Amino acid sequence: MAEIEREAMEYDVVIVGAGPAGLSAAIRLKQLDSDLQVVVLEKGSEVGAHILSGAVLDPCGLDALIPDWKEKGAPLNVPVKDDNFYMLGEAGQIRIPNFPMPPLMNNHGNYIVSMGNVCRWMAEQAEELGVEIFPGMACSELVYGDNGEVKGVVAGVFGLEADGSYGPNTEPGMELHGKYVFLSEGVRGSLSKEVIAKYGLSDGKEPQKYGVGMKEIWEIDPAKHKEGSVTHTMGWPLGSNAGGGSFIYHLDNNQVYVGFVVHLNYKNPHLYPYMEFQRFKHHPMVAELLKGGKRVAYGARAITEGGYQSMPKLVAPGVALLGCSAGMVNVPRIKGNHNAMLSGKAAAEAAYDAIKVERSGDELAAYEVSVRDGAIGADLKKVRNVKPMWSKWGLTASLMLGGLDMWTNTFGFSLFGTIGHGKNDAEATEPADQHKPIDYPKPDGVLSFDRLTNVAFAATNHEESQPCHLRLGNQDTPIQVNLPKYAEPAQRYCPAGVYEVVEKDGKPEFVVNFQNCVHCKTCDIKDPSQNITWTTPQGGDGPNYPNM
Repeated sequence: MAEIEREAMEYDVVIVGAGPAGLSAAIRLKQLDSDLQVVVLEKGSEVGAHILSGAVLDPCGLDALIPDWKEKGAPLNVPVKDDNFYMLGEAGQIRIPNFPMPPLMNNHGNYIVSMGNVCRWMAEQAEELGVEIFPGMACSELVYGDNGEVKGVVAGVFGLEADGSYGPNTEPGMELHGKYVFLSEGVRGSLSKEVIAKYGLSDGKEPQKYGVGMKEIWEIDPAKHKEGSVTHTMGWPLGSNAGGGSFIYHLDNNQVYVGFVVHLNYKNPHLYPYMEFQRFKHHPMVAELLKGGKRVAYGARAITEGGYQSMPKLVAPGVALLGCSAGMVNVPRIKGNHNAMLSGKAAAEAAYDAIKVERSGDELAAYEVSVRDGAIGADLKKVRNVKPMWSKWGLTASLMLGGLDMWTNTFGFSLFGTIGHGKNDAEATEPADQHKPIDYPKPDGVLSFDRLTNVAFAATNHEESQPCHLRLGNQDTPIQVNLPKYAEPAQRYCPAGVYEVVEKDGKPEFVVNFQNCVHCKTCDIKDPSQNITWTTPQGGDGPNYPNM
């Protein structure tokens, strides 16, 4: 693209992504020095458009960033009132008592929130401090300096031809340069992926692990609503087929967040994560809760699960990885937003100290130290063995041994050291002939829904004439390799029905319906041939999750 001429804008810090990490960094930078020039670029049509997140938020990150958040009207309105843990069978459930749980699993003092609304509120705080926020500005390329450092990004490219080339109506976008660039793209961001590969940031680390989280927002019968109630389940319907579990969070206004996570290291390519989620809602306990209610939104997103041992080096010349771009989710707590906020704050403080002494384009080593030796590292280190135990030894062993390990880590030691993850999630997929197909019940249209019906509730939209943002490394691999060997699992692992195998002229053909994409990035992770690369589409495209 060297022949493309673009205007350039200069900033002190350029931040990619208006999630909790990026907005925290922007706020902290302006708190430290109101004269710093800070810009946040968000690919969604508005801040929060790509965040369908009913989450339980640990407010420690917000406490550190904006101590008077309550007085400023932060949308943390539903404190957790009770915690419930269940092991499900097909027809019943067993309550797991709370008292054996390690202290870190206690949700006392946490809040059930819409992270989309939290981020909208954080964006207001940032703009009041003078941060420039540009939604609908997807960052499609990194800009490198003369010494190989990251010096900026290309944002706002619109109107590419269907083949990705520049045409007469293409807007080439602009370059935004910074003394430092923060990547807070969330899970498996395309620029973060490039930086990790280019600078070898994962060298010597365990492979990153992932789950796919699917979520519906329901409005339920007020008589069944228990504001502040938090429920987590494990077991049925996944059983031995895959790791994972569910969450049910009762927000206000008779709304309930119903979510289901499937760990992506499952072996059986016939597994259909979306249908496992739909089947889960027919469990008697869940069905009774949802009966008479209505689903009002749907979404899906990959979740980082590798934890402490998978977190890459966080800095390279001119660039830092924040939040889920680096994988800061505490898996047993199903929480990462607090660490995202703390990482943004730490990165901002490191950049401020560097800029103050006229540094730029180098590695923010102080940020790396702050994360690994501070609150984030302590949070992740305590739970580092839970995920690999689950993967290697199964659910029951992980409950017992993982619980023991979390208890001993509370006192500063582990009987197990640090357990590795082994294979990445794509490599974990085994040939289809080693597994039996799974017979899933047909959705009933009341509690369970087909994918395309549900995708409509994500309000996702992509301009059909733009290039497909889901790129195949080899066009023949899906039919020639994945179909005969793995029964082409893209047909099943995608929670939005993007991928199909259809018959054309008597032969199978692989179809990519990229308009359906909800940007979960599961395909980029789970494809057994690693043949699919998710790239950012033009700005504003993708899901448009409701402001609720």
